[in-house]
Amino acid sequence: MAQILDPLPPEQSGKILCCYINATSKIQIARICNIPNWYFERVVFPGQRLVFEAPRKGKMEIHTGMMASAILSDIISCDRLMLDEPSIYEFDTDSLAGKDLINTKPIVQQINPKTGDTTKPLQVAGLASVD
Repeated sequence: MAQILDPLPPEQSGKILCCYINATSKIQIARICNIPNWYFERVVFPGQRLVFEAPRKGKMEIHTGMMASAILSDIISCDRLMLDEPSIYEFDTDSLAGKDLINTKPIVQQINPKTGDTTKPLQVAGLASVD
């Protein structure tokens, strides 16, 4: 995922894909400020997932919003936020030819209509029939 607004400086190599989740009930500011010639700062709302590219040596500061201020609550190394890259075997479709691993069960079960008369006479409790 490319950082369209703030691309990494060209001299930075070894960029990694990272993910940070705000698991608090407060608004947070995620900031990487130890990389020269690069500015990265994002607002992360409660429960929001932030996916970004960063240099492996980046350090993310998490500032938690308080009443009219923000407190530095954590510093996390970007390599700890790195997403696992899928292995080559996850994309090997030759060995799974003819198998649909996603759609193994139908979402809607087939309707089996009953044949024959399904209506019954209405019976009212407490009333005797008159002959």
